[in-house]
Amino acid sequence: MNIRPLHDRIIVERIEEETTTASGLIIPDSAKEKPQMGIIIAAGNGKKTEDGQVLPLDVKVGDQVLFGKYSGTEIKVEGKEYLMMREDDVLGVVEK
Repeated sequence: MNIRPLHDRIIVERIEEETTTASGLIIPDSAKEKPQMGIIIAAGNGKKTEDGQVLPLDVKVGDQVLFGKYSGTEIKVEGKEYLMMREDDVLGVVEK
């Protein structure tokens, strides 16, 4: 990917949810909601303060994160869809 986010922005690739339930029922596309979990594939350098210092991000490339339903801006790069959002939009990091 040829995109580098600036400041405290990150680029997230959504993780697709399961298409079947635990009991084996298939969920139709019309009933699915957009996933609220993804993997960070690019991150900026950090947030700049008023005095010019750069505060590093708490998240890093490769982290699996949770975000709000309407967080970020959808972008399309090389035919793939991603979300660009600020670090503040991340609700939490999923620990493995």
